Amino acid sequence: MRIGLIGTGRIGAFHAGVLARHPQVEELVVADADAARAAEVAALTGARAVATVTEAFAGVDAVVICSATAAHAGFIAAAARAGLPAFCEKPIALSVPGTLEALRAVEAAGTELQLGFMRRFDAGYVRARELVRSGALGRLHTVRAITSDPAPPPAAYLPLSGGLYRDCLVHDFDIVHWVTGREVSEVYATGWDGGPAMFRDAGDIDTAAAVLTLDDGALVTATATRCNGAGYDVRLELAGERDQFAVGLDDRTPLTSAEPHGPGRPDKPWPGFLERFAPAYEAELDAFVRLVRGEAPNPCDGRDALHALRIAEACEVSRKERRVVRVAEIAGG
Repeated sequence: MRIGLIGTGRIGAFHAGVLARHPQVEELVVADADAARAAEVAALTGARAVATVTEAFAGVDAVVICSATAAHAGFIAAAARAGLPAFCEKPIALSVPGTLEALRAVEAAGTELQLGFMRRFDAGYVRARELVRSGALGRLHTVRAITSDPAPPPAAYLPLSGGLYRDCLVHDFDIVHWVTGREVSEVYATGWDGGPAMFRDAGDIDTAAAVLTLDDGALVTATATRCNGAGYDVRLELAGERDQFAVGLDDRTPLTSAEPHGPGRPDKPWPGFLERFAPAYEAELDAFVRLVRGEAPNPCDGRDALHALRIAEACEVSRKERRVVRVAEIAGG
């Protein structure tokens, strides 16, 4: 199998390494707007660098899109027109109309689009889904989702990110749906820009919280921050009438107990998403290879991305208008 990879930034370089090692990938072709960066990644991974994205589409069996967010929808549509299955990092686009346009291109072409919601491939989240679906927790009444980055991204990234709900919490919105099997019916969201001035300059927030009501009445709190100095902390806590479980609670969780005999500060707290979710990233790309080979169904298609984006959009409306917003108010349902 020959795969073309577009975008060799941090996540693209990581994916290039994974694909170059995959036993079913015979050749990896990489392209980037920064040709020198593409050449560097190619040298490190054994891939072949090409000068243009057009060349990365030529003669391949599938494409992996890791470019800047603004280019995702265009590359998805180009892959569809070329009849190529595509894997794309989230989001498809930063707006619902842009997302729908790309999805229409995929549906018209009859091709496959897999989205990069890697938490679905993390062992803890997989186990949590099994526990909820088996009834081991009893009636699930409370879910707490936490995403805390250890440091803010570069200032130049913020205006391009879509904001904290679309860029960060969208992962939580997807995984809550995937684990519980329930739909979010309404949201109430708030946020704070009390951190570095670059967030205020970009019209963004560095800390956010949302209360989500699921369609069976269960309650979800979802919180995120860009300023968690203790380390990278991503957890999901599930509480039911019979039992409760937590995803992301281990000896590297950057959380210190205040109790006299509780666990102390971890020796090696998680520093970032690539380290925390490395096995999940590998698993999602292996799933994509199997999808391209016709060996497995699509584990996370474009409609899943639209679903999570509509919740993020509802949170943005709620924060700005300071009211409860029903997800049905957001177009694209």
